[in-house]
Parts: sequence; structure tokens; C-alpha cells
Amino acid sequence: MRTDAKKTVTNLEQACMVIVAPNGARKNKLDHPALPITPDEIAEDVAQCVAAGASMVHLHARTESGRHSLEVDDNRMVMAAVKERMGDDVVIQLTTEAVGIYQPEQQMHLIRTLKPEAASFALSELIPDPSHEAQASEFFHWVAQEGIIAQYIVYSAEQLAYYLDLRERRLLPANKHHLLLVLGRYHKVQESEPSDLKPFIHLIEQLDKIRWAVCAFGKKEQDCLVAAAELGGDLRIGFENNLFTHSGELAKNNAAQVAGMITRLQQIERVAISTKQLRDQF
Repeated sequence: MRTDAKKTVTNLEQACMVIVAPNGARKNKLDHPALPITPDEIAEDVAQCVAAGASMVHLHARTESGRHSLEVDDNRMVMAAVKERMGDDVVIQLTTEAVGIYQPEQQMHLIRTLKPEAASFALSELIPDPSHEAQASEFFHWVAQEGIIAQYIVYSAEQLAYYLDLRERRLLPANKHHLLLVLGRYHKVQESEPSDLKPFIHLIEQLDKIRWAVCAFGKKEQDCLVAAAELGGDLRIGFENNLFTHSGELAKNNAAQVAGMITRLQQIERVAISTKQLRDQF
């Protein structure tokens, strides 16, 4: 049952979408013993995070040996485990992250086969060069027609400008999607700063009503997410990007990170939207 961490929101302009990314593609139990790997571990972790205030989960399936997987069967199992545990209490977003292993055709095949409620797509992976634009455009319009909530991931201001160009040329759907701005991924030590948002700001102002979120690598994750929330953005938090609390200690688990972030949102007079309100936005 959901705690009172998530209050009823009446003013959606002050509301923030809280997405949890519990494991990612690369970390394992040696990085943190509470990192969820198996479908059952992931389902339990998601339940705790939703109770703490998250409304969407960014899922990475793993193989039996713990490796990142875009294989249909692996993803079907983890989706089923979360769905069995949570019902409709969370929006399940499947990743399509390539991790240098998968090609656009395989990434698209996963989503066409499983048709999750939501899915994330790095534009630089699905459109590695202009020759892939037509294929990606057909796929992204299919995603919107199927009612799948797409999240387009960008890693730089240049990629955000490219997103705006794709929209202008109608190669991307006009709606049924949101954005994720990733901070710190390509820093030498994968440590982000709130100032990393500055190059994006003039482009964010051109997004009109498209929702946008931020995730941030490194120990200043929460500071970056607060900065994004102050600008009206949503946020993604979790062990995929950072294992440490705001004070620099190793975090207990993903749910503790979500709870801590909810508290910091309240301090700037922003609150987390419910899963139903999230669905209503799309």
C-alpha cells in the first residue's frame, strides 16, 4: 500500500514525475548488495520505491548470469514479475539501451514484440546517422499509435537541438512522449554538476508542453535533480546512476533514495504526481 509520501496533487504545474532506475545495465552485487538483478528482486525493489513515492520504473532486464539483456524472454519475465506484484500501481518503462551490444533493429524488435506501457530510446542509438531517420521515424510513430509512452534520451544540448529539428520535420510524433536529459554520462569520472544543465536551458524553453526529466551520474545526483525540479523538470533517480546519498554515504537501497528525493522536492514546494496523474499526462 502506498504511504503518505505521495500527496494528492491538484496543481500539476507544481507536480513532479519521479522515475526510479533501480539497476541499469552495468552494475552488479559487487557494486552494492541491494542492487536488484533477478525478476523477483526487481519486483520487490519496485514495490518499495513506489511506496516511497515513485510512479514509473525504468527497467533493465538481466540474463541468468546477470548481464544486460534486450532479449524478449528476459524482458518478458521481469515485466511479468513487476506486473504481478504491482498491478497498475506503477508505469513500467522498458529500456532499449544498446550497451554496445544491440543494433536498432533488435531494440525496435523488443518493443514491437512486448508493447510495454512505456519505453525509453536514446536518439543517438536509434538514429546513429541520418540514413536511419526514416526507419526510426516510422517506428516512433508506430510507438505513439500503439499508445506506448516514449521517452527520448539525449546526452547533450546538441542532441536536444536535434530532437527539436526532428520534431520540426515531423519525423517524431507531436505528442505521447517526454524527454530525459542525461548529465555526466560522458564525463571522465561520470560525475555531474547542477551547472551541467545550463547548456540545455535555452532549448528547454522551446519544448512547449513536452515534459522533460533529468538523470545525473555521480554523488551530486540529488543536487542536479533539485536544480531540474526548480526549473520545472521531472526527475529520475536510482542505483543506475548513483549509489550514494546526498551526504555522501552509501545508500541503503533505491527506496531510501526515492524517499530522500521526495523530501527534497517538498523543501522546494514541489510534490510527486501519482501513477494515475502520470498516465493522464499522456
